[in-house]
Amino acid sequence: MFPPDDLEPADGIIVLTGGKARLDVAIELLQNKKGQRLLISGVHPTTNKKALQRVTIANEALLNCCIDLDRSALNTIGNATESAQWIRSHNYKRVIVVTNNYHIPRSILELSRLMDDVEFIPYPVVNSDLRHTNWVIQGDVLRVLVTEYIKYLGALFHLTELSVFGGPA
Repeated sequence: MFPPDDLEPADGIIVLTGGKARLDVAIELLQNKKGQRLLISGVHPTTNKKALQRVTIANEALLNCCIDLDRSALNTIGNATESAQWIRSHNYKRVIVVTNNYHIPRSILELSRLMDDVEFIPYPVVNSDLRHTNWVIQGDVLRVLVTEYIKYLGALFHLTELSVFGGPA
């Protein structure tokens, strides 16, 4: 999964933390007017905007006007919950979601489960191109992919279980 070439502007942008590359990609999208505001979800509780400015490409003006921090999300479900509140508070209907390419399917699934009336546009960040390497024998890569796949199946099962038993889907 690779980023779209012809990305139309959305109402907002959400980035799920986990690496500097994700943050810089999301900030660049904001700078290029691909969204009105950016939510950085899953920020460490002690991190402030000054610290983010030191480690990202964001300038002070952009941080102060258009970037919001979610410090409470601890996992993907928390990211989705906090993001849904942020989306509702701004009445957004179209949101770009920035995270690692292997994390996109589960992130979109969790967000869509909470907000089926919002269009989520995946914007995967590719940290390494696995097409030209033997990733099967790379323990760390294989572990991450298998773990993420198992988590995705769990999220999918949870969604299906809610739908079958009449709960909110």
